[in-house]
Amino acid sequence: MQSKNLPVAGILGGGQLGRMLLQAAANYPVITHVLENDESAPAAHLCHRFTKGDIRNFDDVYAFGKGLDAITIEIENVNIEALEKLESEGVKVYPRPSVLRTIKSKILQKEYYSKYDIPSAPYHITNNAAEVTALKDFLPAVHKSAEGGYDGRGVEILKTEKDIENAFDGPSILEKMIPVHKEIAQIVAINDKGDTALYPPVEMVFDPYLNLLDYQVCPAEIETKTLWKVEAIALSVVRNFKSPGIYAVELLIDKDGNVLVNETAPRVHNSGHHTIEAHYSSQFDMLWRIILGYPLGNTAAIIPSIMVNILGAEGHSGDVVYQGLEDVMKIDNAFVHLYGKSQTKPGRKMGHVTVLSKEKQDMLHKANKIKRILLPTAQGH
Repeated sequence: MQSKNLPVAGILGGGQLGRMLLQAAANYPVITHVLENDESAPAAHLCHRFTKGDIRNFDDVYAFGKGLDAITIEIENVNIEALEKLESEGVKVYPRPSVLRTIKSKILQKEYYSKYDIPSAPYHITNNAAEVTALKDFLPAVHKSAEGGYDGRGVEILKTEKDIENAFDGPSILEKMIPVHKEIAQIVAINDKGDTALYPPVEMVFDPYLNLLDYQVCPAEIETKTLWKVEAIALSVVRNFKSPGIYAVELLIDKDGNVLVNETAPRVHNSGHHTIEAHYSSQFDMLWRIILGYPLGNTAAIIPSIMVNILGAEGHSGDVVYQGLEDVMKIDNAFVHLYGKSQTKPGRKMGHVTVLSKEKQDMLHKANKIKRILLPTAQGH
């Protein structure tokens, strides 16, 4: 029987991030609620109370949040107006709706970096494809739709004038293409008192075809002075939000060691999944500490790690079957997380595997082996 005195916290969204948040919540005295349209979503069966509803709908979000002590998100695409009303009525929102309003729009996000002198790539705001044509001398550039893009969607690389036919015909950012040496993610936690904790930054390696995170290495191999820049810039991004929460700041390092902010996610993030096994306090544990008012956790790595995303195999859509699962589970220090999605499709995030080792070559070898043998395929293919 649930105690009436326990805090009640809600999560908007029931995907894999919600699932892993709920797995960490099991360690704390908290009642968990989830709002999600899909009753078979990865997080649906792990919460104390599931509510079917649309996280983008004002009435659904407001009704869901009214009886809660606190509410958080696992995706940015939520109804901000409802969260603002809930916040005004005393519900604690992590992060604050003002942050979500800034981050949800890539235009507002870039303007935020400019306002606070946070280094990021030069850019132009475009409202239609004709405006991109007029900026052809600015190429090569990356065209990002202002809202709704994620996991490679809503992003087009425009190298030459002929690529402009792929430009978005709506509000977007045209961002100068940076010759990237490394892509880094820096996770920052900040509590209600303004105390901060930094995780060791990770190096992200992307799938060039899907534009999705392929695998990542922690700690990132960067010079000490570059590490200081990464940490200082990530802290300035987060401090100026003036909101508790957990943030993943994605940064680009060029050949000259310059550090530029690419984007910020105001939530637990794919680049922090390795922290479940490889760090004393995982990103999911940390967010509960922040929401429930406990001290910030220890972000230090117990051991170096690599995390591999398990993506739906090409040419396979339908009821999922995991080929090679037994073989991967025989690998020493490989930790498999399947997200409980019943349907696979090409490029869909179906799970991840974290490999721990003091030897980087050993980790890379195992990561490549896992990518080769663990394949989410569809029944009957």
